[in-house]
Amino acid sequence: MPSPERRRRPSGRITLSDVARQAGVSPITASRALRGERGVAQDLVERVKQAAAAMGYVPDPAARALASQRGTQVPVLIPLLSNALFVDLVDAVHTTLLPHGYQPLIGITHYDPAEEEQLLRSFLAQRPAGLLLTGFDRTPDARRLIDTSGVPCVYLMELSNTPGVHSVGFSQQEAGQAITAHLLTSGHRRVAFVAAQLDPRTLQRAEGYRRCLRQAGLYDPKLELLSAQPSSMRLGGELLQELLQRHPDVDAVFFCNDDLAQGGLLAALRLGVDVPGRLAVAGFNDLSGSDQMLPPLTTVRTPRRAIGEAAARMLLSLMRGEVVPQPSHDLGFELVVRGSS
Repeated sequence: MPSPERRRRPSGRITLSDVARQAGVSPITASRALRGERGVAQDLVERVKQAAAAMGYVPDPAARALASQRGTQVPVLIPLLSNALFVDLVDAVHTTLLPHGYQPLIGITHYDPAEEEQLLRSFLAQRPAGLLLTGFDRTPDARRLIDTSGVPCVYLMELSNTPGVHSVGFSQQEAGQAITAHLLTSGHRRVAFVAAQLDPRTLQRAEGYRRCLRQAGLYDPKLELLSAQPSSMRLGGELLQELLQRHPDVDAVFFCNDDLAQGGLLAALRLGVDVPGRLAVAGFNDLSGSDQMLPPLTTVRTPRRAIGEAAARMLLSLMRGEVVPQPSHDLGFELVVRGSS
């Protein structure tokens, strides 16, 4: 007759009960210790972790989901992975959640609400522990899926004061207004706005640009050059050349993203346009390389790593059933003035 040990584990897989027995605790205590929940004595946590490491224990997410009605996976839905902005954010989420036993799963929406809805349906069917979603632009059906799922959710990069909604980010509109105001206080009067992708956060920056110029009595809608193409350095150079051909009297340009602005600076160099003497250039997000441009790029530094970490910590609290005292967490932004303006 097979031994009780073999009957319990016909596949040879080490179970949570095995770890609990080795550590001398109950399976519930072992589970809570491995998830990093509060209320478990530190010496027990260390004992359970040491037992799990020594035995080569690998948690079974399917079994955990069935037992608790909730898994350990946390879908993180972002528009692109080719943008360093979201790479930094996801990395911060990963390093924050993983020590607590949660596994981030990355979903790429390509700025398409229909694609995001499809991803949500797929992820929610797996009973995730929580959700991290970029912004608030989604289909009505996607909103209903989130609202009726009962899964804790935190929104990234934007802010909301709606009761029951948890968000971590900053005001895109105020940031757009701040960089435009800097260009005005530097003496420029014909300030253009050049944008690509045209996602909701880009359009919010555009509203900040418009508000600032309207308050100054200097807004000219003809100085907006908007392209639905993906943002890139190549496109930034092309758009700057097009802008100067259409409006040779422009004396400053606010690019909606640093990759466009970097391309614009390189185009200005090729065209012999003096920056900032003839034309001031500003970007957004303070991406890698912006401080190394010639001249270094004036931009808005956004706290993307801090947003990822703070959102993950907020979600951890929600997944533990804790009350979050500050559901809308504004991390602000920083105006970084360099040689291009």
